[in-house]
Amino acid sequence: MTMWLLKILARLPLGVLYVFADVAFVILYHIVRYRRKVVRCNLGEAYPDKSAADRRRIERRFYRHFADITVETIKMLHISDAEMARRMQFVNCDIADGLLRRGRSVAAYFAHIGNWEWASSVSLASAMRPDVDAHFCQIYRPLRNAAVDRIMLALRSRFGAHSLPKTTAMRALLKLRSAGLPSITGFMSDQKPSHGDTGHYTMFLNRPTAIISGTETLARRLGMAAVYWDMEKLSRGHYRITMRLIADDVAATDHGYVTETYARMLESSINRNPEIWLWSHNRWKHPVAPELCQS
Repeated sequence: MTMWLLKILARLPLGVLYVFADVAFVILYHIVRYRRKVVRCNLGEAYPDKSAADRRRIERRFYRHFADITVETIKMLHISDAEMARRMQFVNCDIADGLLRRGRSVAAYFAHIGNWEWASSVSLASAMRPDVDAHFCQIYRPLRNAAVDRIMLALRSRFGAHSLPKTTAMRALLKLRSAGLPSITGFMSDQKPSHGDTGHYTMFLNRPTAIISGTETLARRLGMAAVYWDMEKLSRGHYRITMRLIADDVAATDHGYVTETYARMLESSINRNPEIWLWSHNRWKHPVAPELCQS
């Protein structure tokens, strides 16, 4: 029933769906006040030098953006390749394509910024054909609600990507490599480290922070390259990802270099356009001692 309703909504033009987003913003921000204490605390810690009025503007814009990406994600159920390619631009895609042509698999670092679900449309911009020239993959954490999990998997495979559960990602990527094709795999690496990931400690957004280090560990073991997907919101319903090379061969870098470089790149992206990052996630739930962090 839920899937049928979403499919009906997805057939509506985005302009109509944004009317629903405007209503959702009012409900989320003014009525339900969804995680507003978390958002307000995160912004206060990240930007203590900004005025309270400036932080409130970022806060409101964040909730408007959050409502937008909700309807934009639904739209993925019924959007043409041509419209998606027009709305989701990729710059410097030749960096990843060049690595893949050389047989080098790629770890693509990206974050909960902009519309991260639309990033799976990278196959539309790449010169590499999915499952013919290269595998397109993304790491995900299965959701507790089985019905919602099925919906999200359907959305994320819309443009030919393989969704690999985080707990079996290493095994899955080894299996894909044995098939004889390189892969480009998206890793959402801005969450707090999960159990078993010691994390990489650094100052991030004015706070001592543990950044996921498992992505670098996996890429190092598999001899992958690493790129950063720098996402911007150009206007409502229009985004751009600029690919930036972090390392041609992660295994040849010092331990922590890739993760620290990613942290600095992501911090720059957030500071450029703070309202499009997912401030409602409590990434600093477990405090980190400042002396553990790199300067």
